[in-house]
Amino acid sequence: MATTTANTVDWKLIWAQRGFRYFFLAMFVSLFGSGMNFAGVSWYILAATHSTVKVSLQVIVVTLPGLFVPFLGGVLIDRLDRRYLGVLLDIARGFFVLATAYIAWHGHLQLWHLYAMTLITGVGSAMYWATVNALVQEVIPPSQFTGANAAVLVGVQSGLLIAGSFVGFLYDFAGIKGILAIDGATYFVSAYCLYRVRRGYVSPRKSQKYPREYSEATEATAEALETGELPEVAEAGLSLAVYADMKEGFAYLKQQPLVLALGITHAIMMAGVVSANVVLVALANDILHAGPRGLGFLEAGWATGAIVGGLIASQLPQALRMPLYVAACAGLAVGHLATPFVAFLVGAVMMQILFGFCRALGGVVAQSSLMTIVPRHFMGRTQSAMAILTTVVQLFMSFSLGWVAQGAGLIVAYALLAALYTGATVSAIRARQLLR
Repeated sequence: MATTTANTVDWKLIWAQRGFRYFFLAMFVSLFGSGMNFAGVSWYILAATHSTVKVSLQVIVVTLPGLFVPFLGGVLIDRLDRRYLGVLLDIARGFFVLATAYIAWHGHLQLWHLYAMTLITGVGSAMYWATVNALVQEVIPPSQFTGANAAVLVGVQSGLLIAGSFVGFLYDFAGIKGILAIDGATYFVSAYCLYRVRRGYVSPRKSQKYPREYSEATEATAEALETGELPEVAEAGLSLAVYADMKEGFAYLKQQPLVLALGITHAIMMAGVVSANVVLVALANDILHAGPRGLGFLEAGWATGAIVGGLIASQLPQALRMPLYVAACAGLAVGHLATPFVAFLVGAVMMQILFGFCRALGGVVAQSSLMTIVPRHFMGRTQSAMAILTTVVQLFMSFSLGWVAQGAGLIVAYALLAALYTGATVSAIRARQLLR
């Protein structure tokens, strides 16, 4: 296999891998549907209730499962074939989204239907992204982690770009029922693409670098399950094995301050991106007076910046990655402080392009660094620990932004976002110091 230097990315080598092509398509299709769903549902709730608190409740509902699911999800990701797990999560979410679209089509849609759908998709998403990030580590050679993460991000943001460009027009034409129907269908297309990534069952533990692959509890469970005897012993052994895996994962993070610093920074950035949707719809409606199409342009601007940022990040020399990582976090902090004072659509779109660029740059650097540092059999638990932290921050920010925006105004709400990204900047500086 051809190799490349640490500072260059061979896009032909990455794209030539059959598994990665299907993975890229899965991310593109999935995010196209999810991007339209999130923007469309947010606008529907704001238009129906005129309340940013109700919009923040949507974000809270989609985020809440991340407090509980990753504890078990991280263990499952490190035990089961990640491809099959991703397929099952896609199919389950697609079924419930289509069911909600069916209710909307018959004119019986209520807010609680949307919140219920969002909760179910949130349960799937709480495990899905940790699953696919761990899967990338399996199908891509270590020398191409940076390029692979950049390519995945381009696929994700390309889907969001097209979704952002079309969501306003589709909302005006087909309404919430059409957007939900499209999103539901994309989950099944994404599941098919993940299924085609490779053939056969692959256990994450087969490639483990350490000799102690299983604890005594795991071995006892396997023996009991194979013989079919003493189901109580098997159940108790499985519980002990899951607990042992969780304990081992947290111990690993405590011993790795660099992984912890990168994870904290990445989690804060992810939380900021999702929770910012609460104030973004209010910005489009109350300050820009641009309607759903204006929201679509804002979403498309963010995705455009993210695509450019991902492509540039993949070609950065190693010496520049961490300094620009810190600069990207600082740019997000300063930019969000200025956003509510940019009261015209073109200027707001330019700000969104900047945010997407900074988020993509930081995301590629963080994920590629984690994939290089973290052993494969710890990646699921590491990603899930990051997801838990992201969830905690998102819940706090989503509730706070909705309440602050409605009670004190958008300027104060955006200042709160700026403070969040200031915290990410401090953590990024810490990660840079540890890498020296």
